[in-house]
Amino acid sequence: MADVHSKATRSYNMSRIRSKDTKPEMLVRRFLHKNGFRYRLHVKDLPGKPDIVLPKYKTVIFIHGCFWHGHEGCKYYVVPKTRTEWWLHKIGTNITHDISAENLLKAAGWNVIKIWGCELKVTTLSDTMETCLNALKNLF
Repeated sequence: MADVHSKATRSYNMSRIRSKDTKPEMLVRRFLHKNGFRYRLHVKDLPGKPDIVLPKYKTVIFIHGCFWHGHEGCKYYVVPKTRTEWWLHKIGTNITHDISAENLLKAAGWNVIKIWGCELKVTTLSDTMETCLNALKNLF
């Protein structure tokens, strides 16, 4: 099945996909700041370059997009029908990197919180933020 967009249009669309300052990430950052937590962003010295780092609590937060990180059982993770093998390899590599980074961080004594994009939808946002807040409060 051929792509519905031209190569130039597809390239442009893909170039607009952000890796930093995404809407889900901004929701979590605003919530944490409002609740008195101070954090650093995208610390390059840590494995996986976590989205949010709370040094005081030795905790990192990863905010994963369901599609890009292969959230199993999620309606937002649908493997494309074109170039299926390529996409499965790409997403599989992302999952492998995620697991590796999480293991390295835990081995170094960091707490890891993983939040999926689907958990930040309007219907589940407050529950997700409450769970995150409780996890952080259990650390101190």
